[in-house]
Amino acid sequence: MEDFFERKKRQLNIRLNDVQKQAVLAVDGPLLLLACPGSGKTTTIIMRIGYLIEELNVQPKRIKAITFSKASANDMKKRFRTLFPDLPAADFSTIHSLAFTISKKWLSKQGRKFTLLEGYLKQNALKAACKFVLNENATEDQLNSLSTHISLLKNQMIPSENWTEKGEPFERAAKIARRYETMKEDTADMTLLDFDDLLLTAEEAMRSDEELGMEFQLKYDYILTDESQDTSLVQHKIVEHLTAMHGNLCVVADDDQSIYAWRGADPDYLMDFKLVYPEAKLLNMEQNYRSSKEIVSTSATFIQRNTKRWEKNMHTENGSKGAIQLKRFDTAKRQLDYVTYELLAEKDLSEVAILFRNNSSSTPFVNELHRRGIPFYMKDADDKFFSHWVVEDILNFMRLSFNVERKDIFAKIAGKMNLFVSRSQLQQFENSTIKGNVFEAFPQMTDLKDSQVRKIEAYGEVYNKISDMRPAQIIRIIRYELGYEESLVSMASKFGYRADSLKGILDTLEGIAEQTRTMVEFAEQLKTLEQAVQEAKQEPSDQSVTLSTFHSAKGLEFKRVFMIDLLKGVIPSEEDILDRAALEEARRLFYVGMTRAKERLELLSYSMEDGKPKEDSKFVNEVRGILLPKPKKSISPNASKAVRAPKSIPINPHGISDRNLLAKGALVKHRVFGKGQILEVSDESIEIRFTSATKRLALQPVLEKRMLEEAEL
Repeated sequence: MEDFFERKKRQLNIRLNDVQKQAVLAVDGPLLLLACPGSGKTTTIIMRIGYLIEELNVQPKRIKAITFSKASANDMKKRFRTLFPDLPAADFSTIHSLAFTISKKWLSKQGRKFTLLEGYLKQNALKAACKFVLNENATEDQLNSLSTHISLLKNQMIPSENWTEKGEPFERAAKIARRYETMKEDTADMTLLDFDDLLLTAEEAMRSDEELGMEFQLKYDYILTDESQDTSLVQHKIVEHLTAMHGNLCVVADDDQSIYAWRGADPDYLMDFKLVYPEAKLLNMEQNYRSSKEIVSTSATFIQRNTKRWEKNMHTENGSKGAIQLKRFDTAKRQLDYVTYELLAEKDLSEVAILFRNNSSSTPFVNELHRRGIPFYMKDADDKFFSHWVVEDILNFMRLSFNVERKDIFAKIAGKMNLFVSRSQLQQFENSTIKGNVFEAFPQMTDLKDSQVRKIEAYGEVYNKISDMRPAQIIRIIRYELGYEESLVSMASKFGYRADSLKGILDTLEGIAEQTRTMVEFAEQLKTLEQAVQEAKQEPSDQSVTLSTFHSAKGLEFKRVFMIDLLKGVIPSEEDILDRAALEEARRLFYVGMTRAKERLELLSYSMEDGKPKEDSKFVNEVRGILLPKPKKSISPNASKAVRAPKSIPINPHGISDRNLLAKGALVKHRVFGKGQILEVSDESIEIRFTSATKRLALQPVLEKRMLEEAEL
């Protein structure tokens, strides 16, 4: 009799390997299926569900498949219909959809009505909470970071009364978050729940209401969760309650691709899976069907630097498609030019992706691709860039140059000129009847220090010459002569922003401005690009290059992948470096980017920005170390003819013996490695980037033996 796998091989031309077959057959009890990138995870899941229905005669509605996103749920439904067109589908849904159903039933049982507090309603509630605590309007950045922080706390199941100042994204954020919860509770006639509240409510319902809990436990005989590395503690708890009676749970995950700790994902749960489910089976799907052998072997070795992970041995039977390319350019502009010209030569742009850590990296590419008529699709289009308050500030600085009597605009930007004037002083000036040039009028009606008056007078002189300048030059004047960049750094320190991120927005605006001649043209170009990004959100055309963050690229694959802006401070970020868990997550994020490539992978960085040296990402150096050829040890058959190394290195009379001459950024020459640039000097070691590799040397012998000489370009 023809078995299930032989039949599917004949009907669908699907050939499962031994581990995939085991995953399909292991339907009783808990199973942790660790699926490496490109290992055929989705096909295996669909075949498992088909096996339950077609071979074991399980009713489809008794199978619950829980996915991480609505898109994933729809994709699985589509895949199931393709492979099993004659079978009714299982119950596919997101965890939030399931939580909504449970919460609605529980609250209705108590006679309570509820409404979802999301979108602009939630935004308004957060704004009101910020206004109450801070006595001023919150910025978009504050609202976003606050929302993310609250979501994290709820997904970690930390009660609101225990929300402390520890780890808050900016000063008094915890107090604002508690105020937000209090405001929700003040509506006695209606229960307000955001999406995270749905999860907490559903978990409480399953835990505390035995009758309701049993109803949902009896509803399903088999539970499957996909992308479980992205699941939070409260989500895991809901699944635990759901499977308590039968234990038939299949958890599909890859701990090496857990990249959402910032919104509550709990990869530690996977490491402790057997503590929760002692009888669980563990299967590793390690064969990669997607990528070339160079990409698979390098990325598999790269991720092994992480210590908190299940041991896996990703491998492939695919052939060679060429070495991974590491390219370092002089500037970000050179990086942009390189990628652009490569795209112009590509025959199939739908098989190409540009991946990055931060959305701000995409804007220069959007500008250049739009200018050259290269079609592009944005996986997670960030049109918020164009409405960012930093962008609005720059436009306001420019608007004032058209009419220096505009008190309303002056009131918006004067506090960001590093003048140290109060909000009340600016409001008083804006509401006054005084007229004329604001740089002359403001000091007349406000009590200012002599130093402030001199600074305002100097700024007035700057504005006298701005109107005839090109936009890029004006932005540089705003940044440096009008004190805006210094003000941004101060604000970043006060409110918990990332100063580098804010300055990156200015860099991007400057790049866009370089191609415009007037301020009006610059403003129009921003509107044009915003519209282009909106259009790029639509489904990609057959010939569109994909722009995506590393996060949103998970699950995608392309023949050619450019990973851009791979710099120290970007990935890993400065914050990542200070926290081991965060550093390991950043390495997983980099790994996700690498494993999107099927044939060609290029890791790109640059060495200078605004005249300052930039260092390669730590992860680029790790990949470089993996790719370097390993020295071969040769053993001579005739020991007497073997060449022996000297017992000690002779002292170089021209070498550096003074520790003070070894400064970061200095150029040096090593007797073996050649010329290099000093990246870091500590009390014990020195790190130098040479042409061939980056080396960390013990400082004491370097000085004693004078191994380094001063070098010139």
